[in-house]
Amino acid sequence: MATMAFTHSNQSLLRPRSFAVKDDCFCLFEGTLENLASLRQEYGLSKCVNEVLFVIEAYRTFRDRAPYPACKMVGHLEGQFAFVIFDRGTKTVFTAADSNGKVPLYWGITADGCLSFSGDAELLKAACGKSLASFPQGCFYSSASGLRSYEYPKNKVMGIPTMDGEMCGTTFKVEHENISASMV
Repeated sequence: MATMAFTHSNQSLLRPRSFAVKDDCFCLFEGTLENLASLRQEYGLSKCVNEVLFVIEAYRTFRDRAPYPACKMVGHLEGQFAFVIFDRGTKTVFTAADSNGKVPLYWGITADGCLSFSGDAELLKAACGKSLASFPQGCFYSSASGLRSYEYPKNKVMGIPTMDGEMCGTTFKVEHENISASMV
C-alpha cells in the first residue's frame, strides 16, 4: 500500500510542485529542469509535457527497456529537483534528488515501519520520530534495487549511522566521497 499527499502550501515560485498520474505511475515533483526542452526532443515528447510528466515518461521508458539502468535516466536531468514516483503496476518506489541539494527532500521510517518522504522536515519528524535524514544529493532510491548514486553509478553508497541529540540518522558516502545527509 502507498499513500501520497501533495500541497501548494509554502511553495517556492522558483521551485514549483506538481503531481501527475499516468499509466499507474504516480509522481510528485518539485523544482525545475533546465534542459527540459532538449529532453522532450530526445524522448520524442510534445512541447506541452512539463517536468512531472517528463519524469514519468522517462521512468517508464527505462523501466520498460531493461537492461538500461535508472541512473541513465536521472543522470540526464539538469536543474534543481526532487521527485518521488510510485509505480502501482510494479509496486516500486523510485525517488531522486539533484546533485546540489537545492530542493529539500527528507526520508525516514514511520512508527509502523513504512518508508516516508517529504520536503518538510518537521512534518516528517512528526511521523518518523527519531529516524529521519536528508535524502542524499546526487542519488536515487528504488525499492527494487536500493540507494545508488547516479553521478557515480559504479561506486557503492555507504550509510554511516549518526546521532544528533535525540535524533538517529545516517550520513551517506559514495566510496570515499561524502555526498551529504546531515540530520534534521
